[in-house]
Amino acid sequence: MDDRQRYDRATAALEPPFAIVDLAAMRANAADLVRRAAGKPIRVASKSIRSRALLERILAMDGFRGVMAYTLPEALWLAAGGITDILVAYPTADRQALAALAADARAAAQITVTVDSAAHLDYLEAAVAPVHPRAELRLCLDLDAAYVAFGRRVGALRSPVREPHEAADLAADIAKRPGFRLVGLLAYEAQIAGVGDAPPSNAARARLIRLMQALSARELVLRRGRVVNAVRQVADLEFVNGGGTGSVEVTTREKAITELAAGSGFFHPRLFDFYRRFTGRPAALFALPVVRRPAPGTVTVLGGGYLASGPAGPARAPQPYLPAGLRYAPEEGAGEVQTPLLGQAAGDLRLGDRVWFRHAKAGELCEHFDALHLVDGDTVVEPVPTYRGEGRTFL
Repeated sequence: MDDRQRYDRATAALEPPFAIVDLAAMRANAADLVRRAAGKPIRVASKSIRSRALLERILAMDGFRGVMAYTLPEALWLAAGGITDILVAYPTADRQALAALAADARAAAQITVTVDSAAHLDYLEAAVAPVHPRAELRLCLDLDAAYVAFGRRVGALRSPVREPHEAADLAADIAKRPGFRLVGLLAYEAQIAGVGDAPPSNAARARLIRLMQALSARELVLRRGRVVNAVRQVADLEFVNGGGTGSVEVTTREKAITELAAGSGFFHPRLFDFYRRFTGRPAALFALPVVRRPAPGTVTVLGGGYLASGPAGPARAPQPYLPAGLRYAPEEGAGEVQTPLLGQAAGDLRLGDRVWFRHAKAGELCEHFDALHLVDGDTVVEPVPTYRGEGRTFL
């Protein structure tokens, strides 16, 4: 039985559209992440999962410790549900959530908030000033991990803190402010972890990416080590976080790194097909029903316009995955309420048949579905709610 037959059989009682997670594929991907981490714990990036039940399943596996959240309200909600050791990896300007954190000593002991400037510290102080008594807030310093050479920058536009003296100055500023404690340092090397080094049908681009990533990794290991040493002169760091799904085996070699981050690797979405260092198994898919046959060699499925964030282009569209050999109509693409699909495989599809898609990214899929149906073998073992299914949308 191939995957398409297995998924069709497992979900025969369900009416599409719906989403599934193949548990065997997810477990295999998780085991490979642990192997690549070579003994260092992996913090699970919640933005790539967006299901509390799945987060709990993953955290119960060996090799995973803590959650990397994307908003403070999300972190407060997760903490209220019993999840511990939560790093909010993006700065927050949510005054109500900051006040709620400062007023809840139990949550404040489990949640760490990220900052990268004195302006952040001023904002946090103003937000929590009305709270009496208030808990001490745990802080993480975000370091710019981009690669800069010949006046050009490659990497995410995140923190303005780049050099050891800048990080040490901000750490010293934190130390002077009552009610705040610096416990961690974060540096996400997006140009390595989030850029595949084996783009299809473009050997020249692949060589340039690999050269850039090698130079960037060499620069970062030295600079990040110096930053960590400088900050440790001021603060007793509990963790130094780095990496992502695409760079786990590279980042784990750095002595300064105490933990890694990963999220997309559990579901292995389409954008993660183009790496030489690892090969994952597609674990999260969604099914859309065939509702028309407008022309020979063409079928139309319901919905489908679940485009991924990032620079607009074909790479951000979902991939028609099963049956193999389907492609978008170039003048329509993935549509809001209908999506025409072309190709030889379309000739064998009938009204009501499922077409299985992979999202370009991981957790964004969950913003379109209220449940993930967990498939083991050819059976749905249970549906679990997404954040949306629990009535939560944090972005």
